Amino acid sequence: MTQFTATGTTTIEPFGPYSADDIGTYYEAGDWQERVLYQLLADRLPEYGDKVFVTDGDLSLTYAEMYERGVRLAAGLRRLGIQRGDRVAVQLPNWAEFTVVTVALSRLGAILLPIMPIFRHDEVGFNLRNSSAKAIIGPDFFHKFSHRELYLELLDEIETLEHAVILRPAEDSDLGAALDYSSLLVDGDLDALEDELGAGVGPDDAFVIVYTSGTTSRPKGCIHTFNTYYAGSKALVDRLHVTEDDVFFNPSPVSHTTGLVTGFMVPLLVGGGTHFMATWDPSSGLDRIRDNHCTMTVTSTTFLATVMQTYEPGVHDMSGMKYWICAGSPIPGAIVQGARTMFGSLSVLSLYGRSENLTTALCAPEDAPEKSVLSDGRALPDAEIRVVDSAGSEVARGEDGDVAYRGPSHMVGYYENPAQTEALFTPDGFSRSGDLGHMDADGFVRITGRIKDIIIRGGINIGSREVEDLLITHDAVRDVAVVAMPDPRLGERACAFVVAEPGHEVPTLAELGEFLKSKKIAVQKHPERIEAVDALPMTPTGKVSKQLLRERIAAILQQERADAGVS
Repeated sequence: MTQFTATGTTTIEPFGPYSADDIGTYYEAGDWQERVLYQLLADRLPEYGDKVFVTDGDLSLTYAEMYERGVRLAAGLRRLGIQRGDRVAVQLPNWAEFTVVTVALSRLGAILLPIMPIFRHDEVGFNLRNSSAKAIIGPDFFHKFSHRELYLELLDEIETLEHAVILRPAEDSDLGAALDYSSLLVDGDLDALEDELGAGVGPDDAFVIVYTSGTTSRPKGCIHTFNTYYAGSKALVDRLHVTEDDVFFNPSPVSHTTGLVTGFMVPLLVGGGTHFMATWDPSSGLDRIRDNHCTMTVTSTTFLATVMQTYEPGVHDMSGMKYWICAGSPIPGAIVQGARTMFGSLSVLSLYGRSENLTTALCAPEDAPEKSVLSDGRALPDAEIRVVDSAGSEVARGEDGDVAYRGPSHMVGYYENPAQTEALFTPDGFSRSGDLGHMDADGFVRITGRIKDIIIRGGINIGSREVEDLLITHDAVRDVAVVAMPDPRLGERACAFVVAEPGHEVPTLAELGEFLKSKKIAVQKHPERIEAVDALPMTPTGKVSKQLLRERIAAILQQERADAGVS
């Protein structure tokens, strides 16, 4: 593609969903710009070179150290044969070295393929095969699992995979065909290494491929340029008023969209700092927030809920935290209100996003506090949200439909999947999310579920989110998910999977029915079965895996019919 430049002397070529007019508009507005990540970091060095950018409890790196190690690693990878456009998988925990690897790939012009550490042979193998990745970089051993052994297996199985690079290997580890990360940090004059590396790529070339966390089909690879990531990050900087004095607390996986954007990109843009936490523990998390002077974080709601359950006044100190932004799954209003009561000066804000376009909606600190309780935010600058019907036409305010996005942070497309890419868009270029929601008169959207999460009971549509938001306010309910269960007469009925608060029993169906009656919602929306569970199954990105719950209740019902001799 031809790259737009500030001189205006080159032709603007459309690419992905972006027309020539779109591209010109986004450059003119400053949503897109002419640098890639390593160049942006280099521009920060005169002012912030000696400032610590990232800590993880074991390692800290200044801006200058991150840049220098990135160049040295880029040279080592180039000598292995990694070239511009090659896909390199990175399956690292929240370790500071992730930033070095990302800088190195940016310098090479190779494409980052982040994979979360919880994934194993099936998921990792699929991503590597689907993307034709040339190398994988990951830990030796993490969370009682040998990634090194997995990578050695995959080296033998996947023809396109040529190299495995291991970080923090144990002294007695047999790396076999794998390589030690530290051996790839090339010594020598940095300017000479820069000359050896030569030219890189532009900000409108592929920067990262992030695979979606689909639960009903194989994940799809979202191809983003550096500029689409830059636009999404800059919008958060502007909306949250992030400055060089801010330090992000980042327990969200940096190997997926939320952690990569908010734990790395956002603080980098402003000369701020970030603290990575590789293994979540709420008590330790509270200590790290205090000790590292963290000021804001973006996580799934689960992180905040466990912090609220752990927090002890006089023991923990949250006074330095300005914002806790909840993303990844719908936020119960009770949690937003409870956190504000518990932490006083902390603002809890709602964010809604997806891998395809990063952040779709976000509440601002200056928005009315009730907006984070009643909505999932509003559109970011230079982006648009439209709630549409199945034909792609906008529905009336307050009416549920598919929440669609158009703006500068949308991916170029799904990797080698043009049909699914094309199917995303409405006739006028809005990208359908598949998330069900509505927009109020002020432009704030509320996500009410997935399109497929609608329960159709005898022709009546039941939004699971509406029922969940009421059930979560019951004193005995810690967590809840409402899903469809098959019914031979009505087609579907609602089933609630309930996690009890400590010290409580899961309420009975009759008790919850009376509770919902007091909330004055239609009886047809009431769950007609309760399943008590210790915890709800979660996707790797912190969303409740409702597909697993639907499958579970369907299997239970099938077994019950079989036991009763009913075909």
